[in-house]
Amino acid sequence: HTENLLDILSDVAINSAFNSQEFEKRRTQYLSGLASSKDDPNSISSNVSSAIMFGKNHPYGEFANETSVRKITLDMCNQYYNTWFRPNIAYLSIVGDITPAEAKKLVEKYFSKWQKAPVNMPTYAKPTAPDKTVVEIVDRPQSVQSVIDICYPVDIMRGNPDYIKLQVANTILGGGIFRLFTNLREKHAYTYGAYSSIAFQPLISSFEATTSVRNAVTDSAVYQMLFEMKRLQNEPVPADELDMARNYMTGTFSLSLENPQTIATFAINTERYGLPKDYYTNYLKNIALVSANDVQSVAKKYILPGHANIVVVGKASDIASTLEQFSADGKVKYYDVDGNPYDPTKAKMAVPEGVTARMVLDKYIQAVGGMDNISKIKDITMKGSFSMQGMALEMTMMYKIPGKYLNEIVMNGQSVQKQVLNGDSGRSYGMQGTKDINGDELEKLKMEGLLFPEFEYAKNGYTVELKEMTKIDGQDAYALVITSPGKQVTTDYYSVETGLKLRTISTSETPMGQVTSQGDILEYTDVLGVKFPKKIKQTMGPQSFEITVNSIQANTGLSDDLFNLN
Repeated sequence: HTENLLDILSDVAINSAFNSQEFEKRRTQYLSGLASSKDDPNSISSNVSSAIMFGKNHPYGEFANETSVRKITLDMCNQYYNTWFRPNIAYLSIVGDITPAEAKKLVEKYFSKWQKAPVNMPTYAKPTAPDKTVVEIVDRPQSVQSVIDICYPVDIMRGNPDYIKLQVANTILGGGIFRLFTNLREKHAYTYGAYSSIAFQPLISSFEATTSVRNAVTDSAVYQMLFEMKRLQNEPVPADELDMARNYMTGTFSLSLENPQTIATFAINTERYGLPKDYYTNYLKNIALVSANDVQSVAKKYILPGHANIVVVGKASDIASTLEQFSADGKVKYYDVDGNPYDPTKAKMAVPEGVTARMVLDKYIQAVGGMDNISKIKDITMKGSFSMQGMALEMTMMYKIPGKYLNEIVMNGQSVQKQVLNGDSGRSYGMQGTKDINGDELEKLKMEGLLFPEFEYAKNGYTVELKEMTKIDGQDAYALVITSPGKQVTTDYYSVETGLKLRTISTSETPMGQVTSQGDILEYTDVLGVKFPKKIKQTMGPQSFEITVNSIQANTGLSDDLFNLN
């Protein structure tokens, strides 16, 4: 299929066409991917770390968001293609059962029509590691874990005499299952894994050491990661550990040769970086020549615990004060999810004098329709849909006053989870079987079963505290902290302007440990003069999904039989 393949490949390269239908389809797919990763702490960490290391005006520090993707036009795509897709800045590597003469003949046949054109390559300022170590936090209040990334730019390219030595040093530190992994996972049980890497790139390289840990051990994990970086500088590597790292690299390299793509990459790297023609032929021999002195020498030069960005995505109120010790100036810098610095003291504002929690709740009740309209509603049926991990799910919620509630999730027509409240009794049904709901879990279900729990806080023994004013997606909002009799804490955020609820954050204990969930109400809809959530973005741990309420019916006379516990 060689000629068929080259015919298709050359057609794509030379005759690419961009039409509006394909453009919109691709953009929709891209935006969907961004939406799913927007609240993923690992994606946030990757984006913000890149922006901090390289600067947002550098190609390595730039990342897409919804606004930037929506600004792209079809004309911009055509212009990009016509500017950059040129044979004079392209590489073509062919690996297979073919002679150079045969390959050259076929390339001339299929690619000779590809027109050269001047290409003005842009230049960029070279990013550098910080003068002193800096701690940067992305505050994610719903996080029960912290994502840690110790990172900085490294001025080294492929072909540098230190390149292979640094690869060996990084392998010992965390490029395989080595020191970081052994320390943080096996010795201290902080995490499932901890690793380091050096990304060797054409403009500037970078170092990163990463892990995810519980909030309570975030500072301890950072200490151990810095400790291992310093140990590599200060202590010669024992012979057995050096042998293990070299053997690991040798084995990985040898296995990679089974993939033709690896050979193609080696050929392009040789040309792209001006490497000696025998560079990969001698690669294993050069690994074997790396000594303990070499490792310590490159560690002092390139492993820089005193000149690093310590980027942490997590719950700032739990971790910020404990991380100040690692910053050279004793301070922590804050960044939002788009990599923009901000002052958290300005994001949180003092509550105006005279405003109380009761006033905030009363304004909310008025904003959603007022007591007169709310009191006319005797039952509600809400049906919605959402997608989680590629699975399409449907949700039904039924409320009947007083004290009856049903919440069911269905996949492919089969109920996978169901909770029913009938007065003072509750029961759950699911793939793990049926069980009665008791204790704090029952009290929580009773509050969920209220259409507007804001009416019932005092009656049910809940305390409500107006904590502060803050920003929620650019809106000023009051933060109300609601504490249950069982000491479960929920924070609700209400728009200062409209009075409507914007966000709910709650933490609960599960068999998998403590889980924090966040619900953002993106849109309301009106039913009989009362506003109900229409779109809700739900984040639970690392997962995020958007619930769309497709229908809401009121006062349909729901049967009590629907809420029987059977």
